Amino acid sequence: MRIPSVVKILLPGMGVKRWFFLAAGGVVLLVFGAFCLLGEEGMRGLYQAFLRFLPALWRPAVGAALAAGGSLALALGTGMMVRGVLRAVAPKSEGSVAEALYQARVLKKAPNVVAVGGGTGLSNLLRGVKHYTANLTAVVTVMDTGGSSGRLRRELDVLPPGDVRNCLLALAEDEERMAKFLQHRFTAGEGLAGHALGNILLAGLEQATGSFDRAIEEASYFLSVRGQVLPATLDKVQLVAELADGRTVEGEAEIAADPTPIRRVWLSAPARAYERALQAIEAADVILIGPGSLYTSILPNLLVEGIAAAINRAQAEKFVIMNLMTEPGETLGYTAYDHLKVLAQYLDLRRFTGVIVNTEPPPPEILARYRAEGSEPVEDDLRGPKTFGMRVIRAPLLAVVEMEGKPTVKHDPWKLAKLLTRESRALRRSWTRWFNP
Repeated sequence: MRIPSVVKILLPGMGVKRWFFLAAGGVVLLVFGAFCLLGEEGMRGLYQAFLRFLPALWRPAVGAALAAGGSLALALGTGMMVRGVLRAVAPKSEGSVAEALYQARVLKKAPNVVAVGGGTGLSNLLRGVKHYTANLTAVVTVMDTGGSSGRLRRELDVLPPGDVRNCLLALAEDEERMAKFLQHRFTAGEGLAGHALGNILLAGLEQATGSFDRAIEEASYFLSVRGQVLPATLDKVQLVAELADGRTVEGEAEIAADPTPIRRVWLSAPARAYERALQAIEAADVILIGPGSLYTSILPNLLVEGIAAAINRAQAEKFVIMNLMTEPGETLGYTAYDHLKVLAQYLDLRRFTGVIVNTEPPPPEILARYRAEGSEPVEDDLRGPKTFGMRVIRAPLLAVVEMEGKPTVKHDPWKLAKLLTRESRALRRSWTRWFNP
């Protein structure tokens, strides 16, 4: 026999029953308190029986006390009931009424934001923007051939999960706890050493569900992801580059590792865009390009058939987020204009709203290490025609984080998200509506 939902709430162990009865008792006290305060006229039955034992002089004080106690019990009981229900359906939020209302009333009604890229730059961006909208889509490159992702790709014939894993974790409700486990890398075991647990999980889910997109959906469900992560394509293709010395190199990791400057990149075979990624771009209110490695994280998305055209057609506000540092070989010596000049081969930058440029220099000791590795801060030379008609938005956005045992410069996700909220009309209108009624 099916148990009615109302009865289920009152079953033992639900943590709700005691508060239900407290609220009910509060109602009773509130009624008796009102009896005392209102007087005898017109009252019969229980009211008169109760007042028979109460001297007339005490009635106002007793009535006020009962009314106050009843109101307190009703408020406490109702609040704790709601907290108990929320804790049951959303244990990670620990029944926070404020958080549940914030997500339901603000984040889920905020504008649609699409971020296109890959690598740690994209996941870092998502980490901040997710606090301003739940309608957030990451369109992620799936061309990686290095490390754990590359090994899984070769051995299991799956799409590389590394960038997707990082984005899922960045959007997870309890990112800190989940990252502690899913970023763990095996230190021993034949065939396991070096693999990230999250990569193994996604590769296993791809085999279990039969497709990479279904694997991402299942992982998103149990990570309680805010927003969605979508691959740019489900086709298994390689990134190919022609270098300045005329050589051709195939594979994202191999291209990134070669110190020779890049002339151009293309895909080893035509790749169709994932339909849901195109739909997200079409419905977007705001589209963000970057930050991320220009040739190996951003362009692989734009090389997929339909992605660049969809971005160009979209009526959304569009922003380019300029990288902080150049990369050896890949963008050696590139200024901000050089980055935009490459992007302009694929995107109509004259239809973009703005380009966001960091103004804060790295700490001297960290800058010295980057220079020893062949990297420099990206020079801001965006003046006049070099802006492609975009508004140049300059702000201090740099943060230093620990990555792979060494301090690394990244965009501060909170500063970047707040800046976007100020500079984007769609995001600004949304937050003005909620916080300046």
